[in-house]
Amino acid sequence: MIYNRTPLILIVDDSALNRQVLTLLLKKAGYLTVEAGSGEECRKLAREHKPDLVLLDIMMPKEDGFTTCIKLKSDPQTREIPIIFISALDDTENIVKGLEVGGVDYIVKPFSQPEVLARVKVHLSLKFAQEKLIESQAQKLADIKQVQKSFLVLPEELPEAKFYYLYKPVLELGGDFLDVIPVGENSFAYIVADISGHDLGTAYLISALKALFNQNINAFTPMEDSLRMINAVLRRIFKEGQYLTANVALIERNKLKLSIFNTGHLPAILSKKNGEILEINGEGDILGGFEHFQVQEEVIVVEKGDRVFLFTDGLIEKFRGPGRQRKEGLNLLKRNIAKFNKFDLDEVVRRVVNSLCSGQNKSEDDVILLATEV
Repeated sequence: MIYNRTPLILIVDDSALNRQVLTLLLKKAGYLTVEAGSGEECRKLAREHKPDLVLLDIMMPKEDGFTTCIKLKSDPQTREIPIIFISALDDTENIVKGLEVGGVDYIVKPFSQPEVLARVKVHLSLKFAQEKLIESQAQKLADIKQVQKSFLVLPEELPEAKFYYLYKPVLELGGDFLDVIPVGENSFAYIVADISGHDLGTAYLISALKALFNQNINAFTPMEDSLRMINAVLRRIFKEGQYLTANVALIERNKLKLSIFNTGHLPAILSKKNGEILEINGEGDILGGFEHFQVQEEVIVVEKGDRVFLFTDGLIEKFRGPGRQRKEGLNLLKRNIAKFNKFDLDEVVRRVVNSLCSGQNKSEDDVILLATEV
């Protein structure tokens, strides 16, 4: 197996003899190692050295291996490090628990040296393959040399997604982005995003963003993991100070379930069939801004006939003339949604945009309003 660098493995066991045996075995196989005699020391070294893999004993004083694993997985700096448990506990209950708390594998003591090496090789291969995938996607997107027109998804192409939008870019190709992606039977992800800064340079990224979101958002990958992958790629292609805010609404119509994943973007607006207007805020880091990306899922039970609205700040903010601040614009948007919600979805979108953008000969910022009905 060929790596771009020599893998570093953190060995964690309260027995110095066990650590020595594993260290000699792994060094002979060509790996670098670092040792920890406790869970607390393991977590400290993991943050300092960022190992490629952790071999973790379970039965240790003060803090057992299960607890250590849970703490590693809850720390943004160490959550992505794969963990293999090595323990004398060979019952099914402990093996299952090890996998449930975040371990990728479980080796029972006394172990055979070929087995340890084989499993280490497998999980290092998976880790490096993931890193290679990120590098590959980043390189493909970074190689885009010409502005390409973003192929906006059309409502008639996905009639079962029940959506309509208006997109008014300041430039021929704007810095705002939208898409609708099928993610399962009668389930769709609706995306509205805004790249920091609005000049022709940001327009170069729009078609690339469409490819990136479509490559990573699917029916089989949890949305949090998809957004983490997108964040990792964007960190490699964005220039310093550039980032992306986004609001992703995942609607599973068969379950009447709405999930909102907000990465530093404006809230979503939920217009209930009974006339109630709800503002759905979510917590999440901007995309492309931080190495250790986090986002929180907001889950709402919906009914048939409920409508969800996603938008960018160009719709609600005005800086010329009398101006309009974000809070005022947000309240105005909600009042207009309530006022026009008796109309069909396409007509609601048109009337709301016309109302909020009236009196503007030219948009000050890109404007997107996307609406969908459950």
